[in-house]
Amino acid sequence: MNYTEMDTPIGPLLATADDAGAVTGLWFDRAPDADWSRDEPALAPLREQLDLYFAGALRRFDLPLAAPGTPWQRSVWDALLEVPFGQTMSYGELAARLGRPSACRAVGAANGRNPISVIVPCHRLIGSDGSLTGYGGGLERKAWLLEHERG
Repeated sequence: MNYTEMDTPIGPLLATADDAGAVTGLWFDRAPDADWSRDEPALAPLREQLDLYFAGALRRFDLPLAAPGTPWQRSVWDALLEVPFGQTMSYGELAARLGRPSACRAVGAANGRNPISVIVPCHRLIGSDGSLTGYGGGLERKAWLLEHERG
């Protein structure tokens, strides 16, 4: 596994990619595993796009993704990629979009296991009443990301 670390407006970010260059993970406040290799050139496209996103100059990422997960999780993550920049959707709305309207808790569980935050925009899912609910990076970061995209 290859990795890079970068500073962002909302804290340190660790990014990983496989040997083919596909992004496998993006986490806040996490240290790399001891057996990973730091590889700045391999992750340069990822760093460039993240820098552009945080600068407000990129609305949609164009990177190969290889998130490990179950078929259900991957279907939720694929659906998250279709939630437009600057918009939000409830867990129930996403469940309905997936053809399983009663699966909002399963959508929430899959959303919580998303290993590629920011790029796979799990921050765009909110409660049915419009409230901010869970985010692995913390609700402060979720609020910042949503405000950044509305800005």
